[in-house]
Amino acid sequence: MSNLPFGFSNTGDDDPDRAGRPEGVPGMPAGFDLSQLGSMLSQLGQMMSSATPSSGPVNYDLAKQLATSQVPASHPASSVDVKQIKEAVSLAEIWLDGATSFPTGARTATAWTPKQWIEATMPMWEKLCSPIADRVSSAWLENLPEQAREQAGPLLAMMGSMGGMAFGSQLGQGLGQLAVEVLTSTDIGLPLGPEGTAALLPLAVSEFGKGLDLPEDQVRLYLAAREAAHHRLYAGVPWLKERVMTLIANFAGAIQVDFSAVEDLAANMDMSNPASIEAALGQGMFEPKVTEGQQAALAGLETVLALVEGWVDTVVADAVGDRLPGAAALQETLRRRRATGGPAEQTFATLIGLELRPRRLRAAADLWRALEDSRGIEARDALWSHPDLLPSSSDLDDPKGFVDRDKEFADLLAGIDEVDTSELDELDDDPDGTAGPTVKKGEPPRDV
Repeated sequence: MSNLPFGFSNTGDDDPDRAGRPEGVPGMPAGFDLSQLGSMLSQLGQMMSSATPSSGPVNYDLAKQLATSQVPASHPASSVDVKQIKEAVSLAEIWLDGATSFPTGARTATAWTPKQWIEATMPMWEKLCSPIADRVSSAWLENLPEQAREQAGPLLAMMGSMGGMAFGSQLGQGLGQLAVEVLTSTDIGLPLGPEGTAALLPLAVSEFGKGLDLPEDQVRLYLAAREAAHHRLYAGVPWLKERVMTLIANFAGAIQVDFSAVEDLAANMDMSNPASIEAALGQGMFEPKVTEGQQAALAGLETVLALVEGWVDTVVADAVGDRLPGAAALQETLRRRRATGGPAEQTFATLIGLELRPRRLRAAADLWRALEDSRGIEARDALWSHPDLLPSSSDLDDPKGFVDRDKEFADLLAGIDEVDTSELDELDDDPDGTAGPTVKKGEPPRDV
């Protein structure tokens, strides 16, 4: 699976003014045949007449169908699984009370099968993916030359539906793979399920534990603590989820498209061969370029998610302590799982072009640990009260520097608070100045 968003592929050409374009047809690659584009769109229109319609930039119905068809058929999670997870989350919440000032964020805990995970998380995937897919769909139309647009006519809408099917197919394939490997509802650092619902996937948890040679109940309890910690953070920081969505929208808004991909599509697609169509679309239909605006949004998004994961790592380590003999091994295994591009990271990278670097996650965890030692738990968590208070990307490069500056500022404020204000207190007690001189404690009275 590509590590780029829907239909994205590497372009290798960062020059927006491509050489060799025929004069008078801005944005068109050299040698582009408009009649070939018209023929391609006509054939696409015929094919779309029997296809599942798409009402938006992504055919989410198709995505859901493809995803669920790839996971094993199963009944909903058993009552035994649900009971075990409820008990694990309940115990984890008690442990977390001493590790963070944020109150419980999960109102319910449950178990999901892969199919239940797909159904429960699809609304959030729509919010994550739609801004990018919508921008990609509109960007290539904006760059389509007027002459080609006139020739395509109403078939452009059908082309949009074709794009929705392509995006839906790619999303469905990714989610189908992710559903059988994901451990909790917050594996990508976001609560993907319904608000306030902590969920673990028992089958994946069991397989994960076998690979570590650890008792399943220990693995379940550690993952329950991570799940509950994520929910506490997002419930206690109302702006956090919206911030992530805004950064994704900013990334989408900066997308640019190289129209030469349409020429390649027209030349290489065999409309009589469905396999050829799928292969052509999967190779990169729109040829986007990573712009400076996108780089800034991705850097901001990476920093926020690294801070989230680093905070969770720190809080869970404090909460679990020595209660679970295998906690240290579980923490390191999960870190390596992210570092090597575990299923959650790979799918997230495919959908929005973001890869979480382990250096940032470890740096964020080190920073939160140092802040806890310097500030204490409550003051550490208070940094989440506003996005401007959080460490920046450059602060993750120098955690010690951030902590030192934070401590200097705290000492400065403490010094101001200790300034002798006795004279101000006297004025408050004697606003008219009629009480005479003040006799300090231990000082003999003075003659007036």
